[in-house]
Order: sequence, then C-alpha cells, then structure tokens
Amino acid sequence: MISQFRSRFRFRHLRRGLVGVALAVLVALEGLNAPHPAMAAATMVSGMLCLAALAVPERLFAGYAIGAAAVSCVLTVTEAQLSERPPNTPGMVELGALLLLTTRAVRRCPPLRAAGLVVVSSGAAVVLPLRIELWDDHLKELITVIAVCAVPFMVVGLCLRLYDTLREREREAIRQVQRLEHARELHDFVAHHVTAIVAQTKAARFTAAAGNPQSPEDLDRMLAQIERAGSQALGSMRAMVTSLRDHATASATTRPTGDPAGPRGLRGLRDLRALTEEFSEVGPAAELILAPELADRPLPPGIATTVHRVVQESLTNVRKHATGVGRVEVRIGVRPGDPERLEVSVVDDGQGGASPAAERSVEGGGYGLVGLAERIEEVDGHLTSGPRDGGGWHVLAVLPLVRTVTEETIACDHA
Repeated sequence: MISQFRSRFRFRHLRRGLVGVALAVLVALEGLNAPHPAMAAATMVSGMLCLAALAVPERLFAGYAIGAAAVSCVLTVTEAQLSERPPNTPGMVELGALLLLTTRAVRRCPPLRAAGLVVVSSGAAVVLPLRIELWDDHLKELITVIAVCAVPFMVVGLCLRLYDTLREREREAIRQVQRLEHARELHDFVAHHVTAIVAQTKAARFTAAAGNPQSPEDLDRMLAQIERAGSQALGSMRAMVTSLRDHATASATTRPTGDPAGPRGLRGLRDLRALTEEFSEVGPAAELILAPELADRPLPPGIATTVHRVVQESLTNVRKHATGVGRVEVRIGVRPGDPERLEVSVVDDGQGGASPAAERSVEGGGYGLVGLAERIEEVDGHLTSGPRDGGGWHVLAVLPLVRTVTEETIACDHA
C-alpha cells in the first residue's frame, strides 16, 4: 500500500514537471517572436515569473504574485511606448498564468489579501493586449473580453475555496472520531489492569489494617498479581503508543474495513475465557457461558472486538463499583427469536443493586459505559444497563451478527 502511494506521488510530481517544462517552452517560443533580443528576453522573464508564481509554496505566493504582475505591467507599458512591437502572439501563456493567479489567490488567501491580488493580477492581464501591434484596432473589445474572462476564474477560485473548507471539516470530523476511538481503547485496555492493581492493593491494606498477619507465600502471591497487572497495563500503553505512531506514519494509506483500529487488533471469543479467568483470580468468580451455535460460526472482526470490550468494561465496573458480589455470569448467545442478532449479557449478584458510584458512571457521563455505548452504536447495536430485581447489576448488549459497513466507516478507513 505504501509503495502504491509513493508511485502515485512520484507520478503526480512527474506529470506536473512535464507540464511546467511544456509551458516554459511555449513562453520561450513566444519570446523569440519579438523583433529585438532585449524584448524577447524581457518577454521570457515576465512569462517565467508568472508561471513560477503559480508553483511557489503558500507562504511565498503573495509576494511572488505581486512581483510577477508588476513585472508584467511594466513590460506591457514599456512595449506600448515602442514604435516597433511584436506582430502577434507574445504573452498568451503569460495571460493565462495571470488569470490563474486570480484563481489561486481567491482559493488560498485571506479575503482582503485575495482582493488585492485579484486586482493586481487581473489588471496586468487586462492591459496585456497593449503589447500586440496588430490588436490596436480592436483593443477595447479585447480588453473587455479579458475582463469578462477574469470573472469565471474568480468563480472557480471561490468554488475551490468552498470545497477545501468542506474537505477540511470532513477531515476534522474523521480526526475527532479517531481521537474518541483511541480514548476508548486507552480506557478499555489500561483501566481494566489498573483497576486490578487498585483492588489488590486495597485488599492488602485491609488485611494489614485488620491485624491479620499474612504468610510470605500469600504476600508473594498478591505482589505477583499486582506486578502482572502492572506489566499488562504497561504493555497495553506501549501497544497504544505503537498504534498511534503507526497511524501517524501511515495516515495516507487505506486501513482495512471492518475492524476498528486498536492496540491489540482482532480478538476472538476464545480470548474471553482468559479474561474471565484473570478476573476470577483477584475478585469474585466469573463464569463464561458461550452458546453452542456460536462455536462454528465466525463473527465479523469488528463485532468480535466489540464483544470483548463489552465483557471487559462490565467486569471492570464490577471490580470498581459493585459490593458484595459473589458471582458474575457472562453469557453470549444468539438473541431468541432473532438469529441475526447477538446478545452479550453480564450479570452480577451484588447486594442492594448498584452502588451510587456505578449509577454515576452510567448516567452521569462516565467515560467507560458512554464510550462503550458509542462503540456499539457504530456497529448498529444497542446497549442497556441497570440494576436488576433482587440485587446486582445487568449489562446487555445486542449486536448484529452480520455487520454492515456504513459510509462513515468507509470515510474513516480512507482518512
């Protein structure tokens, strides 16, 4: 993909170079039509300056455009005073370049600067027929025609300016989507492990405060679990940084559709077993129940990743907010009565429903479930969560088993 982009980049620059050489040759041929060598050289210099003003970087454009238009005007006024002038074509490429300068000025420059450049460049183009001796009898008509022709060039510049504005807004929207995606990834992967560290540390402090001495084996096991969770958090952060760097260096290439970018790439349902076992080691027992009909049915990559995020965020919230939890059930299966939809259910048996902290995380703008809901909506699913009768908390995500690729996803993939 990168090699194809480089090939297109080189071909584009080669094509521009060939066009520039061809126009420079035309300017030279027109200059040779002048009756005197000095006039021929001046015509070539003026034409080359106008062409150069079209190709210079944005920061130099205004100065080059004013200089080129000024040189063109001076040459036109000088030649108009001569008794012997070119009989026909010198300045036609220069005329086109001056009109294109108005287009670029309107497209790229601030309004006031663009207005000044339009006046200067179009004025130089309007008076250019004074150089041609044979045009004296129709001078007014020619000046009128050139003045009228300058208007469409300005309109084209306005259209291109509007197009650039809309395109930049689209790019900013895509960048915002990507920033939100990376923020969700950071929360999903890092917060899960950091929560485990906090839970282990609280357990150690609670045991020490209660005056119960711990054996060296128990203390070593607890510290080993904290160390492992810290290493996993560092690994997730390192993977996130690597993903951001790769995205920055390859932003011009096309990302495969179907799977959101993330530090760990694709995840299958088999990874959920390790996730629940890891949760059970430092918290209440978590049981994973997978429907048999999903064993031989591959899930779309984006859906599999979303399922993993749902379970991960739900288990993290149980660890952070729930009280008195003895068991967590994670159930994944086909939605009853709708074989094209997938249900992901996470239920705990905490006492007295959800804690106030959990309610705030759901309804008050917490980043975890809010980001999770946004992720699920992007794949045409929906998320519900809340306390259940008899105590505990229930998170239910309904996802499509056949993911549709929306226009927004395609736009993000090609950003």
